[in-house]
Amino acid sequence: MTAALRVPQELSAAVPAEQRGPGLDRDAVRLLVSRGTAEPGHHDFGALPELLAAGDVLVVNTSRTLPAAVDGRAGDGRGRGEPVVVHFSTRADRWHPAGRAVAGHWAVELRSPDGRGSTRPRAGGPAGTVVRLPGGARLVLEGPLDPGSARLWWARVTGVGVPELMRRHGRPIRYGYTERDQPLAAYQTVFALDGPGGSAEMPSAARPFTAELVARLVSKGVQFAPVSLHTGVASAEAFEPPYPERFVVPPATAWLVNAVRARRQAIGRRRAARGGTGGRIVAVGTTAVRALESAAGGDGLVRAAAGWTDLVVTPQRGVRAVDGLLTGLHEPTASHLLMLEAVADAEVLRRAYAAAVERRYLWHEFGDLHLVLPD
Repeated sequence: MTAALRVPQELSAAVPAEQRGPGLDRDAVRLLVSRGTAEPGHHDFGALPELLAAGDVLVVNTSRTLPAAVDGRAGDGRGRGEPVVVHFSTRADRWHPAGRAVAGHWAVELRSPDGRGSTRPRAGGPAGTVVRLPGGARLVLEGPLDPGSARLWWARVTGVGVPELMRRHGRPIRYGYTERDQPLAAYQTVFALDGPGGSAEMPSAARPFTAELVARLVSKGVQFAPVSLHTGVASAEAFEPPYPERFVVPPATAWLVNAVRARRQAIGRRRAARGGTGGRIVAVGTTAVRALESAAGGDGLVRAAAGWTDLVVTPQRGVRAVDGLLTGLHEPTASHLLMLEAVADAEVLRRAYAAAVERRYLWHEFGDLHLVLPD
């Protein structure tokens, strides 16, 4: 779809929006709008309440971002070892589709420091590699998460619990296109909730929301439906399909989505559009799509669900509960674009991405947003 598109390096957002000038807040980003087959529209993100209608539902991911990057030294456990940065991705529960993980294990990615405060890719493994971590903790690599890829490995950590290790010695994962380290607060969305679990990388589509903007949306009659999906690392250099992640769709969210969709169907699509009555289910981020669609049956009904999801949303599978999507701008070869093609026509997305490059939109987690709506 956009594989032939080249995104210039200078279009990578290097710092959060609020650091680009005095008086700016998180919502100081641009919003590209694809609506049906119409030409792309261009707005400030603050215009979102005017682009949605009373009765629309925004599905938001409440997962908080973890300080998942921890410095260490890798080797056989005897010498000083090679300096590495451990990216803690996904905690294993009692069950995992890979079949080898047990409670207390983590999927991790080892990366090499690049000398500029960020990291570069590093070959994974081998099995038995010992990584010495701060506070006397030790990590041992046991086997690849996917036998076809050596990037992510199952590992066990001894000497301290990983949540405590991250709390004391971790920092947010940072890639080379960013200018400098940011505090953890810069990676939390307004919807993030404390509690067990968390995401290795920020559910970034929700980052530009502020409390004031949420209040304006609620005043407009837009409703919010929470889900959680704890995302693992998705390396910027390795465009791999998503692997299993933990998610929750609460009963109240399932009820609201089903009720709104039933009402829209009862009054008819044409009348709803003419009367501006809303009723669209708009996911905020690809993580919200994956969570909600994992709880949607073949009949389109959403049922409360929790556990692991290995769902990959593609154009062939389509979407059952989601009508629209608010998301960041993805790399042209990223697997996330397959999910976008399940919501919008490939040609519509091609035109939108070409317009984004032409008009100098910014990419990645601190960048601009793309709103995809049906006709």
